[in-house]
Amino acid sequence: MRIIVVTQHIFPIQSPRAIRSTELIKELARRGHSVTVYAVLGKYDYSDFQQKTGIVVKQIPIRWELFPNNSDGSGRRAFIDRVLGRLFRKFEFPFFEFYFRIPKLLKKETDFDVLISIAAPHHIHWGCARAKRKYTDKFPKKWIADCGDPFMKNGNTKDHLQFFARYEKMFCKECDYITVPIENAKDAYYPEFREKIRVIPQGFDFDLSAVGKTFVKNTIPTFAFAGMFYADIRNPRLFLDYLSIVKKDFRFIVYTRFDNLLSDYKKRLKGKMIIRKPIPRTELIEELRNMDFLVNISNAHSPNQLPSKLIDYGIAGRPIMDINPQNPDTKKIDNFLDGKYSTALKIENLTDYHIQNVVKKFEELF
Repeated sequence: MRIIVVTQHIFPIQSPRAIRSTELIKELARRGHSVTVYAVLGKYDYSDFQQKTGIVVKQIPIRWELFPNNSDGSGRRAFIDRVLGRLFRKFEFPFFEFYFRIPKLLKKETDFDVLISIAAPHHIHWGCARAKRKYTDKFPKKWIADCGDPFMKNGNTKDHLQFFARYEKMFCKECDYITVPIENAKDAYYPEFREKIRVIPQGFDFDLSAVGKTFVKNTIPTFAFAGMFYADIRNPRLFLDYLSIVKKDFRFIVYTRFDNLLSDYKKRLKGKMIIRKPIPRTELIEELRNMDFLVNISNAHSPNQLPSKLIDYGIAGRPIMDINPQNPDTKKIDNFLDGKYSTALKIENLTDYHIQNVVKKFEELF
């Protein structure tokens, strides 16, 4: 089949949706499909990747905020970008640009069997819906709108103006299927479109035989968190407040791009917290395998979202301490520090997340 994928990010940037997009196009190509992907590319040279995989990589030429929206993290974020971002955030700036750019790109593409659009941002779906309405005859025969986090019903009603619900309903009406990563996510979409929803989890290419390999306990309890913190839904403040008064020695290693919520705790934890820059996920998983346990800060007010890092945690095979950011269980924290993991979060059915099984689910929709 001839498949076109539209997404904001692919590799080398390390983000959940970039990983989903990259793993998806690679596996589709491995299975014999002809794949073209549109993304905001930056300066990375994809010529070797295209030659090895046969995937055609094309640019989405955005003009508004250029950084950090490039796939390689290059570009700029000028003073004017920051000003416009603050002034027009409620009007979906800068992501609303996808609504205008994508139809111009899809207008040039013909004879594709399948379109897979990947959010976030959901504005990519909006652009695809606009393209379908404007260029119906040229539009691919089947359209799958893949969603990570929900949009209007994302658990924080202040995020988006009600006005923009019309755009979410527009893409839900125009697409053939809506794919979401977990069953609970269905509740975050409008009831009239739920019959289109299919559950397809995040997909990774990994070696299951390495899961649960022999582990040597660290001399000092060592645990890690990998990912991003958010002031509203994933704030580690109360968790770190408790760690600050724990008398026992430990090492808490945090892999994150943004450490602004951690700055007050660097001195308070007196060297017990080590902040590191993100590394490629294959390397990260190997490092996580050397931890006594791993930390997941659950999303407050967001039961319809599941951090994709939990699959990486499951692949790493170490116990997972799940923390409610609004009410951390101090007894659970104490138990984990003492090597007692009876309340560890379980990641069931890891094979469901293998990229081969994930792409099979997409193919069933074709």
